[in-house]
Amino acid sequence: MVSEDNIFDTLKTFSFPRLSGTKLEKKAFNIALYKIKDLGVYPNTQAFQFSTFFSRVYPKIIFLLGTLTISLLFLFLYVPAIIIVAIINGSIILFLVFLMRNPENIRLYRYLESANLYVKLPSKISKIMNIFFICHLDSKGQKYIISIRIKAIRGFVFSLIIILGMIIIRSFLSGLVLLLFLIFGLIPIVINVICMIILLLNTTDNSSPGAVDNASGIACVFELLKHYTEEKNRFKNIVAWFVFTGAEETGTMGIRNFYDKIKHLEKDSVIIINFDSIGKMITIFDSWYKPNWYLDFYNKFVNHQKIHENPKRITLGSHSDGYFFKKKFYPGIEFGDLSSYEFMHSKDDTIDKIDPKLLKDLCEVIIDNLKEFDKLNAD
Repeated sequence: MVSEDNIFDTLKTFSFPRLSGTKLEKKAFNIALYKIKDLGVYPNTQAFQFSTFFSRVYPKIIFLLGTLTISLLFLFLYVPAIIIVAIINGSIILFLVFLMRNPENIRLYRYLESANLYVKLPSKISKIMNIFFICHLDSKGQKYIISIRIKAIRGFVFSLIIILGMIIIRSFLSGLVLLLFLIFGLIPIVINVICMIILLLNTTDNSSPGAVDNASGIACVFELLKHYTEEKNRFKNIVAWFVFTGAEETGTMGIRNFYDKIKHLEKDSVIIINFDSIGKMITIFDSWYKPNWYLDFYNKFVNHQKIHENPKRITLGSHSDGYFFKKKFYPGIEFGDLSSYEFMHSKDDTIDKIDPKLLKDLCEVIIDNLKEFDKLNAD
């Protein structure tokens, strides 16, 4: 039985700053390890090293070079020296993008240590399906809350697109019309520069207690693990994985390393269920890939009376373990709360921002849905 009291206790236990790569993240890992062992289960661990370059340095280089290049091209399109500078900047950007295709392998700048923790519960009869319950153990604080950062990223991207379009139009203009056009073009350039400055000034620290992000997810996965470790609740046709990732807040490094252990599985035999930042509402982030066999399973969540938010896609600037699998076209669901973006990554991310009963209700919905889904997958 899912317990609201247990959920609240887990929330209290994990609501402390635990920046990835620090002793406090290691503390969270050890607490999770012992809590799992107390259930009579012996989890697997996966230690790894990661670089902070991908999440903390690389984006700032791209933002700075992007603004510099596009602004110079718009204002001085036919100056040879500017064209050369733009080509050099563009080449650097393309090189970095190519280099960051697999950021988990990068060893630039500063690199730290973290670890994943996971439990694999075998099915009783067949191994037709694999369900992954995923959450991340780490937290982070930042100078600006996540909603400001997302708005800055959107403003940067959209103003960049507008400036690119204006550069094309500019090449057909001359005289007074060109002068007026250049003056008008300063508007998106100023917006782009302001957004770029916000993103450059944003720094990471260990100030956030990380209650919503992501003690809430940890509490859900623990409660589901406790439920399914009981023999009577084990799936007959589904292999259940319970994954606690490290360094999610530093470029989803934990799930990138864990993926190496499961990438051999057929996508049509996998469902991802990610829990990331659930406060007092539930937002469903869906997947791009929805095979026919998955639709009924998915729609039961969308239409359930205990889940009130409509499905929304993850937009620019949002990254999570669930989004990692979404980009790889795995079927799955991520449960979060868009309203929590107003205090996430700040010292205000505290336990009072969470409704434990909502987490309990969500776990019960998942259990009921998967019970039916397990029957459908019988040989």
